[in-house]
This record gives sequence, C-alpha cells and structure tokens, in this order.
Amino acid sequence: MNSAIIVAAGKSERMGVGTDKAFLSLGARPVLAWSLLAFEQCHEIDQIVLVVRKEKLLATRGATQMFGISKLRAIVAGGARRQDSVANGLAAIDPDTRIVAVHDGARPCVTPDLIAETIRSAKRTGSGVAASRVIDTIKFVARGAVVDHTLERDKLWAVQTPQTFKVELLRKAYAKMAEKDTAAPDEAAAVEALGEPVRLVEWPRANPKITTAEDLTVAAALLKIQGS
Repeated sequence: MNSAIIVAAGKSERMGVGTDKAFLSLGARPVLAWSLLAFEQCHEIDQIVLVVRKEKLLATRGATQMFGISKLRAIVAGGARRQDSVANGLAAIDPDTRIVAVHDGARPCVTPDLIAETIRSAKRTGSGVAASRVIDTIKFVARGAVVDHTLERDKLWAVQTPQTFKVELLRKAYAKMAEKDTAAPDEAAAVEALGEPVRLVEWPRANPKITTAEDLTVAAALLKIQGS
C-alpha cells in the first residue's frame, strides 16, 4: 500500500498574522485543494492522511468533502515543528503501508505524474525526492552581506516535495531524531542523518511552494498553463 501525508500545519508567518496559506483562494479552489486533488488522481496512491492546524480540523473536513477526496483516511492535528506534524501523520497511516509520500500542502503545482515518479524511485531504491537543478550562481555568505565563496552550481539541487520513502526507512529516521532530540528541515535530511542514501527525482516543471502573496499569482499562471 502507498500512502500520502500532506502537511498543511505551518504558521504561514510570511503571509501575515492570522493567515493560513493552505486555505487561500487559488483560482476556483483553496491552495490545499490542488495538492489533494493531485494525490486523489494519482493511481499509485491508495490513501491520504492530511495534517492541519488544530483549529482547522473541522473546516478541512468540509473542504475535502466538497472536492470529493475519496482516498482520505484521516485528518490529524499538526505539531510545533514540521517533523512533529509528519510524525502525527505517520501514526495515522494504514499499518499495511509500504511506501509513504510526504508533501507540502502549499505546493499546489504537484502533478500525479511527479507523485508516481517519486513512488517508483522509492520502490527501487528506498527513496524518491522531487528536485530540480539550481540554475542561478550561488554565493556562500558566512556573515553580513560579504561573499565568502562561490558554490559549484553543477552540484547543487533545489529539493521540493513529494519526498517519498519506504515507510520503515522514514520511521527509523524519525525514531533516531527523537532519540537524539534533534531537528531536520525535511524528511530527506532526517534520512541523510542515518547515513542512508537519498535519491533525487529530477522534475523539469515548476513546483513552487506558496510562501508570500506574490507566489499565488505565479502559481495561478502555472496551473493555467498545466490545464491548457
């Protein structure tokens, strides 16, 4: 069984106080609905667990019913950190799950094809993390605004979601973090900390995360192009 954990429990601080970016309108749907529908339409996904802010549990259930998300297994409250929210999602997936895909609810341009590619990679190698090659020149700055050195661009990738793993590998990584009381910015970093290889899945199409109000305009244009 392949399960998805869609995480939409962040504070949305850069959107402004009191704003939940997952529920902002993006075209005819909330931001979160685009991600939910992509996973609903992906044949390789059997079930979805959605992680949201505690105060959004009721509103989220109504939204999933409105958009016909039949694969939804559970809606659970998130935690203080991303890893806490994902851990809550892991606790709610079906025990028969073998592959789990973790996705940011604020990445509405994800497609069923990308989800499927990460699942295929995870089945073969244990992991499949959506990513794209960095095209800008990247400078390393140790402090202030003075360049320390320039990084080798051909070795740099921008990591996105879905981040998909054999479920036991991800559980092991999370158990290790809990044991050491450490934090990781994403699932890939948690698995890296185990010393396990993380396989990237190159995706040439835009898959941005909604962080600021301007990102909504960009995502709307991209989704229009995808649907044309």
